[in-house]
Amino acid sequence: MAVTNAEHHYFDGLHTLPNVRRDFPEWHLGRSRFAFWAIDVDFPDVGQKVNAAKQHLAEFLLDDYNRQPHITLSLCGFPSNNPRHSDDFVAKAFDCQIAWMRLACLKPFEIKIGTLSSFSSAPFLHVHERGTSSIATLHSCLASSVQVYFSPAYTPHVTVGLYAGTWPRETIFSRMKAFPQSSATSCLIQRISLMSYDAAEIGGPLQTIADYHLEHAEIEWHEPSPFK
Repeated sequence: MAVTNAEHHYFDGLHTLPNVRRDFPEWHLGRSRFAFWAIDVDFPDVGQKVNAAKQHLAEFLLDDYNRQPHITLSLCGFPSNNPRHSDDFVAKAFDCQIAWMRLACLKPFEIKIGTLSSFSSAPFLHVHERGTSSIATLHSCLASSVQVYFSPAYTPHVTVGLYAGTWPRETIFSRMKAFPQSSATSCLIQRISLMSYDAAEIGGPLQTIADYHLEHAEIEWHEPSPFK
């Protein structure tokens, strides 16, 4: 797999940023779960591609990264019916997100998951659409309702893992060049998911709270609504 200098623009600085396995009480303030919207791509072909990349870079990665393959669309916050903090995620914000998505009238769309690259803190697989801009539209609809997390810089990707230490950028990209090239994996996206994770566990598994089905613009709950 060829990794060109153009790939380096995702990587800030000259070294990786280490991730630390610890509780972050100063962030979660005792709140248990953090919510976000994502595209669930936990399919066998994608899982194989992620696992191959994870094994190839294993010496650089934090152990026990257990999040299922997904493409983050927008961070939401900590679900709450009694908001006290700026990053509490409330029913009004959720309702606005659903309303914006329904106005967008998006239909199922196809994506491709392909080449390996890296941010400063994590390696990832690139995500591309075929003939649509649905991911960008979804990101805009969802992020605009939770301004505390809104950022104009957005790169759709599938995270492979988290770096466990500080290594030179060139060492990482040199290793990536040796990663066996394979064809991009196609996925038909028919739903997006409101997910959550344990805020006290870095890289812990994801739970699906609800799915938004694009074809019929309807919500399917898998857990009780956190806003009731």
